Amino acid sequence: MSRILALATAFVSATVVIGASPATATVRTAPRCAELSGLAIPSSAISLPTRGGRVESASPVTQVVSGRTVDYCDVRAALLPKDPSAPDIRLRIAMPAGWNHHTMMFGGGGYDGTIPDAAQNVPFGRPDSPAPLARGYVTYGSDSGHQAGPAASLDGSFGGNDEALRNFAAGDALRKTHDAAMFLVRRGYGAAPGRTYFAGGSTGGREALVVAQRWPDAFDGVISAYPAWNNMAEILYLGYLTQLMSRPGAFPGPAEQTLLYDSVMAACDGRDGVEDRIISNPGACHFDPRVLRCPTGAVPGPSCLSDPQIASVTAASAPWHWPYRIASGERYYPGFPLLSGADMRTPYLGFGTTAPADPMPATSGYGFQYWDQWVKYFLTRDPGHDPLDVDPRRPGQWLARISYLSTVQDRNNVDLRPFARSGGRLILMHGAADELVSHRSTNDYYQRVRATAGDRFIRYYLAPGANHANVGTPAFAATWDSLTALERWVQDGRPPAQPVVQDPRDGRTRPLCEYPGWPRYRAGDPAQAQSFVCTREAA
Repeated sequence: MSRILALATAFVSATVVIGASPATATVRTAPRCAELSGLAIPSSAISLPTRGGRVESASPVTQVVSGRTVDYCDVRAALLPKDPSAPDIRLRIAMPAGWNHHTMMFGGGGYDGTIPDAAQNVPFGRPDSPAPLARGYVTYGSDSGHQAGPAASLDGSFGGNDEALRNFAAGDALRKTHDAAMFLVRRGYGAAPGRTYFAGGSTGGREALVVAQRWPDAFDGVISAYPAWNNMAEILYLGYLTQLMSRPGAFPGPAEQTLLYDSVMAACDGRDGVEDRIISNPGACHFDPRVLRCPTGAVPGPSCLSDPQIASVTAASAPWHWPYRIASGERYYPGFPLLSGADMRTPYLGFGTTAPADPMPATSGYGFQYWDQWVKYFLTRDPGHDPLDVDPRRPGQWLARISYLSTVQDRNNVDLRPFARSGGRLILMHGAADELVSHRSTNDYYQRVRATAGDRFIRYYLAPGANHANVGTPAFAATWDSLTALERWVQDGRPPAQPVVQDPRDGRTRPLCEYPGWPRYRAGDPAQAQSFVCTREAA
């Protein structure tokens, strides 16, 4: 018998009988894979408007995940929009043999447009801890309602369609995907899941907060990492920086970025008790770029910044308040600390190596390119529109559209009391050196949630030295088995206790302090977490 035939046989044989009443149900630990192929998904199974959907394929797969061999049914499906001109929502569900009776939904990134990897780990997950699929979870996710082109997560062209825009920005696709997945889980295994979880970072981190805000009974546990929750507010800030950095001589190139990064490190690194290229308390790091001013201030040199460069980086590191009201109620974006960086060669704020321009260079920063796509497809819906032609300080004819979009893109309802009352638990994480989403913004979100809903159901951790998704060469690539911590909290009522993060590159560990705490060095080996203590004192 071939491996595929044996696997298909296993998918229809394993069952568990639960209960002893007349309502006794037979719950399968392996899905009926063949029966799912071609299955119609009725619109009545989805709580937001669609025209239903269909399973396009359901195939047995064997894959090594986290060092474990996993047999699962790989289900691919499409959900049809109400607007025939809108793109489908394409989703994937991995339904393992040996199901643990729980599910994990993954969020996306950037402008989404691709289906998350069903075998991935949670954001900041330790590489030596099993990914959800390897633990027996059903894992699933979608492209959020559009299919990206070659620009992948920087393709915003779907924004010209209202339904596609809401599917992505307001999170409608999340609920539609979740409902379709639950329908298929019930059909595949004969029962609904026991516990449901969600994990995502960046856009996926915003999506994690969206499901807790909009559908408080849908998920038992949520992991939200570096969340772009106030997407509209950050976009306005990115547009503001695009304007500043496009001015003649204002853009700091790679050499100037490295100079700035090294200067900040020299000024602030040792304030936590040890010099290790990690600034543990970024709120206490105050550095004035004017100390790097070139003698004339006009022309930059290898060891100094020009006046236009100083002005642009100073603005980037400061809060920016726009001089008008938008419907979401957001009023400002808090800016980035000067230590933000992914790579020592281009360490500052994800600026890339080229100043923003029209057309937008692919070597410019991710945020500048994100602004470019938003202007073209979300705001003006004119693919040829010059992104430098829209100034967030004086939006003119575009103010009404900006205000409307803020109601879709700023997911800023911090009243999570319904989620808490339903038993939901939320782990919130951010890297203190994130160059694409400011941790200051997540600090703000957490403080708003605490003021409104308390903190019994939420834990927020700020990881020193960690950047956006551990991309490039962060000072500290923070990893933590947050999923096990969340499982214990949701299923056993035990909240996380004294978590430790590890950098898998060299084995260094640090305490993961609950915000606003930070790790201060006290004595011993600085590569070991026990040499630090969490404190809330000023550095």
